[in-house]
Amino acid sequence: MSVVVLRAAGRAVRVERRTLVLSAALAAMMLGAGLLGLCYGASWATPGEVLAALGGQGESVVVIRDWRLPRVLAGMVFGLALGVAGAIFQNLTRNPMGSPDVIGLDAGAYTGALVALTVFSGGSVVLATSSVIGGLVVAAMIYLLSSGGGLSGLRLVVIGIAVSAIVTAFNSWIVLRAELEVAIAAVGWNAGSLNGVDWADLPVPFAIIAVLLALMAAWSHTMHQAALGEAVASATGVGLGRLRLLMVLVGVGCTATVTSVAGPIVFIALAAPQIGRRLAGAAGVPLLPAALTGAVLLQGADLAAQMLLAPESLPVGVVTTAIGGCYLIWLLAKEVRRT
Repeated sequence: MSVVVLRAAGRAVRVERRTLVLSAALAAMMLGAGLLGLCYGASWATPGEVLAALGGQGESVVVIRDWRLPRVLAGMVFGLALGVAGAIFQNLTRNPMGSPDVIGLDAGAYTGALVALTVFSGGSVVLATSSVIGGLVVAAMIYLLSSGGGLSGLRLVVIGIAVSAIVTAFNSWIVLRAELEVAIAAVGWNAGSLNGVDWADLPVPFAIIAVLLALMAAWSHTMHQAALGEAVASATGVGLGRLRLLMVLVGVGCTATVTSVAGPIVFIALAAPQIGRRLAGAAGVPLLPAALTGAVLLQGADLAAQMLLAPESLPVGVVTTAIGGCYLIWLLAKEVRRT
């Protein structure tokens, strides 16, 4: 397979041509889905009207720039973050079911957000911080419980599912004990939704996600070396302990930041890396195709959520759960046949 050599920050980066072409195609699909999202609404806007509104002209400036654009950008950036988070944990565990929503990190981030809502009544910064802490606590629990069998494979996934069930039950207890208004908001938020996202919700999460994605991009080559196995990683001088810690921090940070704004949007992190890997024909789980696939999937699911019961808009998590449930059944059946 042909390889393209790119140079970034003075360092040569080898990229398979198929992955590069796929990434360009996915980026075009992501931008196309974004344009469709700006066109679609209670009243249809033509692409020309959208471009004019983005330039500050026309009658639809408020509708497109202030109402639709934040939602479209949130779907794009949050999809990128979830795709990367899924790729990180699937590379870490070397298991296609090792995604944040399956092993309980989404539930842990939701716990942190619930604590912020019910105890601190905080804003976006408090929510984001609490969500990250909740996700890290659950990640630490899973690591400690699975440390006897190593931080990889089916053992970590099974323990993560068990921890997720426990944390989900704890979340239900918090909601039941909360005041009625907070409980109603928390239950609705738990579905995972981009409804009502506006510009005020986005600066802090976007900044956090940008830093995390840049950090992961810098370490992507090392992560793929580690995914080949401990022996290969050690032979190439990869510090596995430090790398695994960094990967967990970035993966939890991406997941928790999305959860702090939109609630737990499930199955994007599970499906996007595997779809990207199969399209790229790669041995591991490449980050860029996974991220772009996540953005396309989340944008497509959000458009479907707006169209299914129009003019009422469903939470995007309802659509991703319905589609992702079918995908998870297929994936579990495949894993059982393999074992």
